Amino acid sequence: MPSSADIAPAPPLVVIVMGVSGCGKSTLGALLAQTLGCPFLEGDDFHSADAVEKMRGGRALTDEDRWPWLDRLGQAAAATMAANGAVVLACSALRRSYRDRLRVGIGAPVRFILLENSRDLLLARLGNRPGHYMPACLLDSQLATLERPLPDEGAMILISDTPAEALHDIALDWLR
Repeated sequence: MPSSADIAPAPPLVVIVMGVSGCGKSTLGALLAQTLGCPFLEGDDFHSADAVEKMRGGRALTDEDRWPWLDRLGQAAAATMAANGAVVLACSALRRSYRDRLRVGIGAPVRFILLENSRDLLLARLGNRPGHYMPACLLDSQLATLERPLPDEGAMILISDTPAEALHDIALDWLR
């Protein structure tokens, strides 16, 4: 079996798996990090307690809610990349301005992988996440906020109705 050095691009490497809730960001991100032999950061872990309670209550976050979260996540990614040479994050990164904020905070090239799917499948997935604070009622606000990456952002877009292992292989080929 090849080692992560045999399959990973040269550091520094920052990969952000992005998309709305239920698209599979965490699953794909964790798989990529394992293969690349680097840490995985779950963006949900960087939300403030107030933001989590707001979402749990069915209220969408505003830009003012998101900026400190994006700054914390960008700083953590930069520190992790500096210590390990690479890091994979799961983060919604719904708007270009959010992705730009992450790029500035990280201070290194970032590769984005957008996972997309139908609203119906996303709702079904959200219904199968017991105990998660993000209610399905916020999906429409996330879909309305999502700005697909433009060609100049160098992002890959995948439809996430493919098994995670297949998405992993496609993403890994692209990252090489």
